[in-house]
Amino acid sequence: MADALVSAHPLERWRAAFAELPTGVELGSAPLHAAADLRTGPEGFAAVAGFLGAQLPPAGRWVPALDGRVVWLGPDEWLVTSPSRTPWGLEAELAEVVAPHGGAAVDVSANRVEIRVGGAHARELLSGGCPVDLHPRAFGAGAAVATTLAHCGVVLLGLGEDGIAVLVRSSFARHLADWLLDAALEFVPVP
Repeated sequence: MADALVSAHPLERWRAAFAELPTGVELGSAPLHAAADLRTGPEGFAAVAGFLGAQLPPAGRWVPALDGRVVWLGPDEWLVTSPSRTPWGLEAELAEVVAPHGGAAVDVSANRVEIRVGGAHARELLSGGCPVDLHPRAFGAGAAVATTLAHCGVVLLGLGEDGIAVLVRSSFARHLADWLLDAALEFVPVP
């Protein structure tokens, strides 16, 4: 008899280590969500905004939409996420909206994992492996940037007081989790 296919979060084994971090550093792996890469030109913006209930964000920004978020990735490219939709459902709905305008949507749900970094030392922790200015004046709530962190391609999202969301390819998630845990040792109080 064949075994049932069971979905497992790539960072399941890291959750206990994330919970044991020193005060001032908080790491957490967000649940997996449906995600679609959306491509459209200006002719599709109004139709997409009608579906999302929000305008597509401009360069370097993300906005809440549907029950997830929309992240600007490039001049005609956005990442759309939704925790309540299925991957194939989100892709199909977006494709139906943008196809008449020459756009496309592709399911990328398994592509990225989200690690949330918070606490008083969150920005300092990330700055140790990232070339982006993460000071709140430069990288506040709603900011989005594609960059590198610990030699991994990532997308950083400013969450305001809640810290920063790090979107990393699933295949690099474990490496990045190990790097973050190691970098957090700097903030362990010395007795």
